[in-house]
Amino acid sequence: VQLQASGGGLVQAGGSLRLSCLASGGPLSTYDIAWFRQAPEKEREFVAYITWSGNTRNYAASVEGRFTISRDNAKNTASLQMDSLKPEDSAVYYCAAKSLDYASYGRADSYAYWGQGTQVTVSS
Repeated sequence: VQLQASGGGLVQAGGSLRLSCLASGGPLSTYDIAWFRQAPEKEREFVAYITWSGNTRNYAASVEGRFTISRDNAKNTASLQMDSLKPEDSAVYYCAAKSLDYASYGRADSYAYWGQGTQVTVSS
């Protein structure tokens, strides 16, 4: 499966952005999906996760209550709604897909498929 992330941009602190992840080459419904982010000179970090069915969602503590992950398997898309954005949310955001196994959802190396990343910049 190939993933394409989009929706990034420049926004003021307190604002909102909605990121999208479009899958092609296979049904997204056979994968769990996550969003990760990477700021300059920092390691890639987990942001949010959703199971193939959408029944389970998990968030990093830093974004809990502000970000919402969702998916639409019929449209082969996943999304990340980001509200109340802070300057420290600035990073390149990546969507990722992993097979339906027991690999840890919070580890980047659990994911075999990655989108190209979309830049999010939050100004203070």
